[in-house]
Amino acid sequence: MTSTLSKGGVITSPLAAADTQVVGVVLQEALTDLIDLSLTAKQAHWNVTGPHFRSLHLQLDELVDSAREFSDAVAERAAALSVSPDGRAAAVAAAAQPFPAGYLADRDVVGLIVARLESTVHGLRRGIAATETPDPVTQDLLIGITAKIEEHRWMFQAQLSA
Repeated sequence: MTSTLSKGGVITSPLAAADTQVVGVVLQEALTDLIDLSLTAKQAHWNVTGPHFRSLHLQLDELVDSAREFSDAVAERAAALSVSPDGRAAAVAAAAQPFPAGYLADRDVVGLIVARLESTVHGLRRGIAATETPDPVTQDLLIGITAKIEEHRWMFQAQLSA
């Protein structure tokens, strides 16, 4: 078991120290990816233009809500394993992917969001593989999140086939 001292006492992990380290890295990467996804989707939500504005505006809010819910679940899992989650702006910015500023056409927004979702899915799937042995509980959490992110990806990607 590993422990981290906090002002309130000791937080211990049920995992071995090496496993906690591996899982902690995976969870931190997932956390920053999901926070970045929520911020990117909100930026797109505010700046989408074009004939599909309203439907995309609403769909992007659904994605923001999901990403925020998932980032909270990931952060709480990390904390439960004695890994202090870092969702500070500096930590997210250091790992963030670029996204254009300003107004964007609806079709461009869809393409950019699909690419962002694909990147997030690839990171989550790497995390799923990395946590199979050290922590199946975290792996299960990531599997559930990945399924929902892949569903969002499908819903956005379907709009590009027209």
